[in-house]
Amino acid sequence: MGGQKTQIDKGSETSKTGTIRGRFSSEEPVNARVESVVGRTGARGEVTQVMAKVLSGKNIEKEMRRNVKGPVKIGDLLTLRETEIEARRIRENRRLRTT
Repeated sequence: MGGQKTQIDKGSETSKTGTIRGRFSSEEPVNARVESVVGRTGARGEVTQVMAKVLSGKNIEKEMRRNVKGPVKIGDLLTLRETEIEARRIRENRRLRTT
């Protein structure tokens, strides 16, 4: 009845070097500079969407859309764990018309 259950974490694997891989890309974290603020998103507007320019790594000079939680302004540096996934565009506020 009260048998033991073992929990297996399939999300990450430990390699011989002791680093975790599988959840993020194999590249090192890179810096990016905030070029422009696109708008606010999230259920309560707690996330800011920005356009950031990657400063190093394999995607150097690439401009990408990212979501940032917390205070952010143009010129700030972000540390990105990965540079392959871009945030979705913010949709316009569409209200139902009753005409």
